[in-house]
Amino acid sequence: MKSFNESRTGCAQCKKRRIKCDEVRPACSNCIKHSITCDFQSGNSEESSPLHPPKLIKHASGSGSPASAVRPVKRQRSTISNGLQPGELQMGDLELLHQFVTETCYTTSNRPDSHELWRITVPKEGFHHDFLMRGILAVAALHLSHLRPESAGDYQHIAHSHQDRALSAFQAAMNTMTETNCHAFFALSSLIVVYQFASPRTPGTLAFTFETEDSMNWLAMIRGVNSILQPSWPWVENGPLRGLLQPGVFNTTDTRLPKPADHQLRQLAELCETAAGGNEAVQAYIDAVKALRKCFAKIFTRSSVECEIGTAFTWPVEVPDKFVELLHARNPEALVILAHYCVVLHHLDNYWWMKGWGAHLLENIYDELSQPWRDWIQWPSNTIARNERCLVWRPLSPDMVPTQTPGSISST
Repeated sequence: MKSFNESRTGCAQCKKRRIKCDEVRPACSNCIKHSITCDFQSGNSEESSPLHPPKLIKHASGSGSPASAVRPVKRQRSTISNGLQPGELQMGDLELLHQFVTETCYTTSNRPDSHELWRITVPKEGFHHDFLMRGILAVAALHLSHLRPESAGDYQHIAHSHQDRALSAFQAAMNTMTETNCHAFFALSSLIVVYQFASPRTPGTLAFTFETEDSMNWLAMIRGVNSILQPSWPWVENGPLRGLLQPGVFNTTDTRLPKPADHQLRQLAELCETAAGGNEAVQAYIDAVKALRKCFAKIFTRSSVECEIGTAFTWPVEVPDKFVELLHARNPEALVILAHYCVVLHHLDNYWWMKGWGAHLLENIYDELSQPWRDWIQWPSNTIARNERCLVWRPLSPDMVPTQTPGSISST
């Protein structure tokens, strides 16, 4: 019989199962691993609630899986909690923070001026707001899962634990946004987008519908976060993270496009004008195509100092609610328009957290459509299959169609 050294101070679950307990509080690693309630948690229910999430997650050493055990730390008045005593360093979370400030922060944008804000200012805000720090650690953990595929499952588990607590606190505090905490909300909202796209994709899903009651989808997520933050924009514009904003991202007077893209969007607009579903549906399709043309043109003509990620995500925000409703109903016209937006997502393929998203979404749209609708997505399919960046800026040439929006002033 296998020998067993029972710990007198171990949890009741480990004693019952006759396994060694690591005695980490508020929940030992064995209970976390087997998704059972640890009796260590009985005395920490208040501090571990969504409104008071534990500060840091502690990794177990020597085991094949990460420990998601947490040690609650009482709040102090100082920026960094004084509740941590010598010898209680959480090395796993320090590793994640180091990962964020040395590598991950440079992958959130193509703008060098925003890199320092993500590297220094955002983590500094995180020391004041647990939900933001947990969002930082969650994204860093997913980045490590990408960089270290042999340990991907472990890092994804850690990321999920941090993200759950970040979202709980984020949602609980949503109605108490102030001039002081709005910057943390703004930073976390950006990290939520990164996290959602970086999470493992589910094969065979369109990724914009609710698979389970509490699941999130990227389209509604981007629109929802933008709506929540709208009242705080004046504060953010004058705050420490104002450099992350991109003024005028929704405005463009230069609508030049390469001829193939321009021709395709014109055909798409003609399709929408004769779509079924009534006048409201037709108008929603037309508005979605107009927003897509603006998005295409903004990416194609943007300057090097403009954020391509922020530009790419203008389309989900600008499409009307009716169009989102038609997408959820899987109307073929709506799916065809979304397929063309995949060309925009493909332009972000150089970011580890967006890698393959355009192709993944387009493949699932193709499976949803039948003939002759599949013919309508031939252009985006060929563009992505050939790995073309059809919206990359090139000098004015015969292959580019210069047009003007009504009322715009041409430059000479």
